[in-house]
Amino acid sequence: MKIHVKKGDMVQVVSGKDAAAKKKGKILSVDTDKGRVVVEGVNMIKKHMKPTQTRPQGGILEKEGFIASSNVMLYCSKCKAPVRVSKKILEDGTKARVCVKCGEEFDK
Repeated sequence: MKIHVKKGDMVQVVSGKDAAAKKKGKILSVDTDKGRVVVEGVNMIKKHMKPTQTRPQGGILEKEGFIASSNVMLYCSKCKAPVRVSKKILEDGTKARVCVKCGEEFDK
């Protein structure tokens, strides 16, 4: 499955339980098979951990969960808003993702 965002991109949540708060964050990982992404500070879940040798305390760990990639949009720092992306061919022949509104380049 092709996904419109990459690891390290700044995105804003546009659908789901974190959309009302307009949460923004960096993408930590991408699962292309299922079309899901993990965004920093979004969709926090509680994971109950048994005590192990590395974590003798055990307890409840809070971490980010996966969300569908269709629920996030790339965030443009110049527009200060979530934007759609188009492809542009540069002078050296490489492709780059650019903001539809202002033309800001995301792949640098």
